[in-house]
Amino acid sequence: MEGRPQIRKAIVIGAGIGGIAASVRLAVKGYAVDVFESNAYPGGKLSEFGNQGFRFDAGPSLFTMPQYVDELFELAGKDPRDYFNYQKLDMICRYFYEDGTRISAWADPLAFANEIASRTTDSAESVRRFMQKSEEIYRITHHVFLERSLHKLNTYLRADTLRSVLEFPKIDPFRTMNGAVEDFFSDSKTRRFFNRYATYNGSDPYRAPATLNVIPHLEQHYGAWFPEGGMFAITRSLVQLAEEMGVRFHYNTPVKQVLLGGNQVKGVQTEEGDFFAEVVVSNMDVWFVYQKLLKGIPPPKRTLRQERSSSALIFYWGIGRTFDELDLHNIFFSEDYREEFRYIWDQQSICADPTVYVNISSKYEKSDAPEGCENWFVMINVPANKGQDWDRLIQEAREHIIQKLSRNLGTDIGALIRTENILDPRSIESLTSSYQGALYGTSSNSRFAAFLRHPNFSGAVKGLFFTGGSVHPGGGIPLALLSARIAVENVG
Repeated sequence: MEGRPQIRKAIVIGAGIGGIAASVRLAVKGYAVDVFESNAYPGGKLSEFGNQGFRFDAGPSLFTMPQYVDELFELAGKDPRDYFNYQKLDMICRYFYEDGTRISAWADPLAFANEIASRTTDSAESVRRFMQKSEEIYRITHHVFLERSLHKLNTYLRADTLRSVLEFPKIDPFRTMNGAVEDFFSDSKTRRFFNRYATYNGSDPYRAPATLNVIPHLEQHYGAWFPEGGMFAITRSLVQLAEEMGVRFHYNTPVKQVLLGGNQVKGVQTEEGDFFAEVVVSNMDVWFVYQKLLKGIPPPKRTLRQERSSSALIFYWGIGRTFDELDLHNIFFSEDYREEFRYIWDQQSICADPTVYVNISSKYEKSDAPEGCENWFVMINVPANKGQDWDRLIQEAREHIIQKLSRNLGTDIGALIRTENILDPRSIESLTSSYQGALYGTSSNSRFAAFLRHPNFSGAVKGLFFTGGSVHPGGGIPLALLSARIAVENVG
């Protein structure tokens, strides 16, 4: 009598979006999957909380490239619309400048170019040429840098990769983002507008390579979207899918150690006991994996010593009135953008006039705030945590932010704040195991940064894989989902 076939087991460390996506992909491959999460909730940075009738998405607030979420449901043979729905934004973001200029970033390319031309001294044609360059960089790079491992020889033996290598100079790797932006635009407002995209992966536009000017294409071409139920709906729907596929989530259960047998992964150790599997996928920041979970495995020093990305200081404010001039996404620009980044990267501090991002999900999801109120997610870019006096910096930044918003909106914002929660680099690190509170792992301030990110697999331990924002291809929801795809494609 033949025995039953042995079920292959896999463990995922961390229920961030990359870990959840990896669990779905592993289940599709036939693995029995257990996910261990130290928090009481899933999502990592992509979580939510409430305060006195206001609901807030705790982390990522911009949703682009929804096809990578849909892909997971389709892999499982499900209709994504049975789980998760979203609507495209006609206007991606509203921009505010201190001289009273306001720019609406329309999703329609022609309307967007004309808007820039009507509000600045730059022409619609210059915008179109810049966006064509952005699209060209995407065409050359996406299938190499985003969708495949940079650490496997077969990636470089493919015909499309070889074609990309021949076009390498076209991706503009030898000058900075700002250097390229200045070649296209003369108006400071337009330059700030396009330099801002460096913050999408926690970098400095005055240092990061112009290859990152691919990011505007991702936003304009694929659009920006609002998930019904807010950003946490992405987490909620994928957890539901994973559980329907048999994935087991263990909350309040931090992993203490990755168990090894020689150079082969054996499972993980938790306070609940040891759990065994032939595959372990870690969604934890790779820095902490080497420093805390892997015993006897030398860390890749070159990788772990890389400059960290920037972090964030976020105020979650329940605001006691509504503002018709604000939309879902709003940016209030610093007058001296270069100085703002100099403070972040050179002084490891916060300037007195930071650029302020305000996200208001209640514009689309009315239940996120009491009637006549709005839920404001107010964020500035700040350095990673290196022991700064954050209590002082937070107090000063709060005053400057309130002054800036009050000045631009013509009302005393401080008097309207009904509820307040704060997230800073220290709490980002403690809640999400992100080293130094860096939002995107390592920065992309070097032209070689994409190649120096940690691979999605371990070269020293068989059966150990990595996903999430601290490894290839990088941070943010789309790239975290792609990291799960690349990692699990390497699993047998």
